[in-house]
Amino acid sequence: MRKHNIVNRLVIYLVVLIFFFPIFWTFSTTFKTKAESLQPLFFPFVGYKPTLENWIRALTIGGNEVYKNLTNSVIIAVGSTGIAMLLGIFGGYSIARFRFKRIKRDDIAMWILSQLFIPPVVVVIPIFLMMKFFHLLDNPLSVIFAHTTFNIPIATLLMRDVFLGLPLEVEESAMVDGCSRIGALFRIAVPLSAPSIVTAGILCFAFSWNELIFALTLTYDKSTTIPLLIAGARMNQGVLFGPLSVRAILAILPPTILVMFVQRYIVRGLTLGAVK
Repeated sequence: MRKHNIVNRLVIYLVVLIFFFPIFWTFSTTFKTKAESLQPLFFPFVGYKPTLENWIRALTIGGNEVYKNLTNSVIIAVGSTGIAMLLGIFGGYSIARFRFKRIKRDDIAMWILSQLFIPPVVVVIPIFLMMKFFHLLDNPLSVIFAHTTFNIPIATLLMRDVFLGLPLEVEESAMVDGCSRIGALFRIAVPLSAPSIVTAGILCFAFSWNELIFALTLTYDKSTTIPLLIAGARMNQGVLFGPLSVRAILAILPPTILVMFVQRYIVRGLTLGAVK
C-alpha cells in the first residue's frame, strides 16, 4: 500500500510539473534580456541576472496599451458571460422541465449541442457584415454579441443537465404554496444549482477571455483585447519574448484571481450529482 501511494504521488508531481512548467518558464522570461530569453536559462541568479527592464517597459512605455486591452477583455468577458448565463438558465430550465408537442426535448438538446461543433472562423464573415451594418465595429458590444453566440450553447446544455438532476417535487411544492414558475426557478432551482452556475460561468468566461478570431476581426483600435496585444509582440526584429511574457503573465492574473475566489463553488459544481 505504501509503495502504491509513493507511485501515485510521483505521478501527481510529474503532472503538476508538466502543467506548471510553461507558466514558470514564461514568468522567468520576464526577467531576462533579449539575448538571455533565447537561451535555456530557467533559474535566476544561477543562469542569469534578473532585470525589471521588460516589466518597466510594459507598464510605463506600453502601460496605457496594456491597461486598455485588459479593461476591454474584462468588459467583454463579463458582459458575454452574464448574457449567456442568463439565457442559458432560461433555456436549460425550459428543456429540462417543459414538454413540447412537435419536437422532443432530446432533439432540441442535440441541435444545441451541434452548435458547439461550428468553428468560429466559419461565421466570422457574416458576423462582421452584421456588425458593420449596425455600426458596431471596434465596439465592445460587437465582440460581446459574437462571444455570447458561442457561449449560449455551453451554458444551456450545462444548466439543462443541472436542472434535470434537481428534484422536481421541491419546485412543485413551492408552486402549490402559490409560487409561480418563474418564482420556482429563481427561488428554488437557481439557489440549489448555484455552484454549477458558477462553474458554467467560468467556462464561458474562459472562452471569451482567450478568444482571438472575433477580437481580431471586429476590433482594430479602441476595443482590442489582451490576446491581440499578446499576438502583436512580434516586431521587425523578431519575437520579443520578454515583453511577450510580461503580457502573458498579466493576461493570466485576472482569471487566476477569479478562480481563487470561486474555487469552492467550482469543485461543488463539478461534483454535483456524483454521489447520486
